[in-house]
Amino acid sequence: MITEPFINENSLIHRLDPRVRLVFATLYSFAVAVLNQFPALAWALFLSFLLVLLARLNFREVGRRLAMLNTLLLFFWVALPLTFEGEPIFSIGPISATREGVLLSAQITLKSNAILLAFIALVATSPLATLGHAMNRLCVPEKIVHLLLLTYRYVFVIEQEYQRLIRAAKIRGFCPKTDIHTYRTYAYLIGMLFVRASARAERVHQAMVCRGFKGKFYCLSEFSLTRLDVICSAFMVAAIIGLEMLEWFVKIT
Repeated sequence: MITEPFINENSLIHRLDPRVRLVFATLYSFAVAVLNQFPALAWALFLSFLLVLLARLNFREVGRRLAMLNTLLLFFWVALPLTFEGEPIFSIGPISATREGVLLSAQITLKSNAILLAFIALVATSPLATLGHAMNRLCVPEKIVHLLLLTYRYVFVIEQEYQRLIRAAKIRGFCPKTDIHTYRTYAYLIGMLFVRASARAERVHQAMVCRGFKGKFYCLSEFSLTRLDVICSAFMVAAIIGLEMLEWFVKIT
């Protein structure tokens, strides 16, 4: 199940207009992604952590998401130093780890953690339905918004259908093994899941049409910019410009 553990706080970040948060999360992510100098990357990570503090998020939940990301990044730390060309740091037989590969792994790690923290603070603090309506107000194509909202709503239904099929298979004595029968059974389960999902989608569409759906979702809450939004927007613009200036200054020196 997809959970939203960061939406129930009442912090400064939570009071910002969702459109402002979405825009600056995107701009900030692009700005961090093009950084290469370590002082600028370190400041980006600090600013992202500051956003998490301002949002007053549960550090345990944030840490769980960072742990999943950094577990994936371990593969970069293993592969890049051994495959990236450059100055060898140490060698074990024919295998050499290069300084450039280590630096590239460190850059990817700092960028990934900074961007994830920023998205947790700015985007994950809004319910997905609110984010969908914010995207719609920002002129994101309506089909993409509808796909996002409906996928979020019915992914739980599909998960329930899958659990029902698994229970039915186990009642009939199915025991997963590494053999052809197990692979064939899972293939049948996935195929049946698609069939049931298609049938459910057709029923949902018919129900929405019966209720007057004409291709548009309506939001009960109105979005409006406040003085707080303007102040935080100025802070974010200054932070992004500061990071790019620090990148340029370090590079020329």
